[in-house]
Amino acid sequence: MFQRWTAHITPYLLYLITIVTLGPLQFGFHLAELNAPEAVIRCIDQPSILTALPLPVCIPMSSGQFSVVSSIYTVGGLLGALTCGPLTTKYGRVLPMRLGALFFIVGPVLSSLAPSIPVIALGRFISGIGAGAAIVVVPIYISEISPKESKGLFGALTQITINVGILASQVLGYFLSYGNMWRVVLGVAGGIALVQGLGLVGVCESPDWLGSTGKTGKAKRTLERIRGGDIQEEVGKWGTAQEGQDEYDSLLRGEESNQSAPPTKRSSEASIGILKVIVHPDHYRAIIAVIGVMLAQQLCGINSVIMYSVSFLRDLLPTTAGIITIGVGALNLIMTIACAPLSDRLGRKTCLLISIAGMGSMSLMLGFALLFGVQILAAVATLLIVASFAVGLGPIPFILANELVGPEAVGATQSLALSANWIATFLVAQFFPILNEALDNGRVFFLFAGLAVVFFAFVLLWVPETQGKKDADEVWGRDRRED
Repeated sequence: MFQRWTAHITPYLLYLITIVTLGPLQFGFHLAELNAPEAVIRCIDQPSILTALPLPVCIPMSSGQFSVVSSIYTVGGLLGALTCGPLTTKYGRVLPMRLGALFFIVGPVLSSLAPSIPVIALGRFISGIGAGAAIVVVPIYISEISPKESKGLFGALTQITINVGILASQVLGYFLSYGNMWRVVLGVAGGIALVQGLGLVGVCESPDWLGSTGKTGKAKRTLERIRGGDIQEEVGKWGTAQEGQDEYDSLLRGEESNQSAPPTKRSSEASIGILKVIVHPDHYRAIIAVIGVMLAQQLCGINSVIMYSVSFLRDLLPTTAGIITIGVGALNLIMTIACAPLSDRLGRKTCLLISIAGMGSMSLMLGFALLFGVQILAAVATLLIVASFAVGLGPIPFILANELVGPEAVGATQSLALSANWIATFLVAQFFPILNEALDNGRVFFLFAGLAVVFFAFVLLWVPETQGKKDADEVWGRDRRED
């Protein structure tokens, strides 16, 4: 099994994946960066005074203002997701990643040097645009450059690196939540973005995108560079078998065509946009499936733990809430890595169902633990929510868009799905503190448990299995039509 996974893994493939996954890493970092240092940033634990920078040591803000600063990141993410899809379809995968790196540099600079609420909010909004773009394009790119037998494993790297970012920000926040050091926490991601921007200079365009737009010769040369060997089995989707074999043979002889290969049925549809993909008879079912799974990822409650665990555990566990938060980040990362092969073994749908069932039952347990003040049960339930998330709802939604539709509709589908995801993230980020206060004593987690029941039924009845299927036509049981 291990040899089958590693058969086509080359140093260049590893370089590509390392550089592009710095985008999701920064998404996770910014998502959780305000959790641990919240009290310091808001002047709850220290007075607002000027320092030698000169910048205030903290920025006074109410809980409502802090919710806006937190959630505006998701508004930027929505904008990035909406604009990145069409760019990804029309101009390829690399350009949006380079633009995203630029936003990832500017945002942390503003946030870390912010003297006031509007500036820190603007910085997080700009960082959100970069995050929205990264979460659209990186899963697509990884899926398109990964060997077929390892798509699930490499696809899980999106969520793994998100968790690395979450853990890094939680650890930094725990140790640097004093004085002006919270500014270091907010600024670190800018350095990561700079590294990514430089690394993207050596990143090639997706062979799938090149092939789907008729640039078959360049696509095959790029794929050969990534695979380091035979690619004949993979090139059929870019044209007819004979066209692919003829050009492949000419490339081996060192001949180059002076023109691109004529586009096929699939490549002629490479520019399907958001409005067309919604009503397209081959894609509307996939749109519903992907959006539903993306909503499940957020509305089963994961970001209530990632973004607000310190605040909802502080009353019950005043001395250990920060440590548990680091434990949440570490367990999320460990479980995501450990569960990465599961989607290739058990199937995407099975892992989703296990994950949703686990999150729903643990949300119910956490609600009762907070309601009746059972400390150990609250800590265990919080950690098990994260562990359940890692089994399926963490990595798999980012894989599905590329597996449920053809390459001509991937960009638009991913944008729609992630737009829904960002809206759901905004709802949790903005309104969880309000609902938690209004319902009191953890009763809000009963709501997450109820939503888990709804999403379990949705996945069971609507979402098809994609593991081991060659393309979207096979997933949905369609006969491929060729003009």
